[in-house]
Amino acid sequence: MPLLRDYIAEHERAVDHGREAVRALDRGELDQARELLTAMFDELRSHWQGEENGLFAVMRREELYAQHIDPLVREHRELAAFLETVDLSDPADQGRVRMAIDELYEHIAKEEDGLFPASLTTFDGADWDTAMAGWHEAHPGQRMS
Repeated sequence: MPLLRDYIAEHERAVDHGREAVRALDRGELDQARELLTAMFDELRSHWQGEENGLFAVMRREELYAQHIDPLVREHRELAAFLETVDLSDPADQGRVRMAIDELYEHIAKEEDGLFPASLTTFDGADWDTAMAGWHEAHPGQRMS
């Protein structure tokens, strides 16, 4: 499914940026870490918008899935709020960056190992159209790979 493949690719790009940001922090390269976290956040913004307005919106129609989606959306908001205010010169925030990247791995696993496979077994054609429309809205001018 192209939509899920693209979401997984977006996950991989975001995590790659996050891992590299942590490595830059380990080297004391705060400007480089800041650039990488910005790139990660840029990737995640459109990713989250597409998921929430497409795939998640369809899945949320069923209570079984809604109970799993609401916490994921909350995690999106929490990470966004942190990335908007992170101060990489603060050692405590540097520690929180490391923790946030670890939590992002766990978050992604919930989506890729739970919701994405569930969508494959429950969506019909109209559901996929809605889910893909959310992606397209969040990625104007881009094509799915």
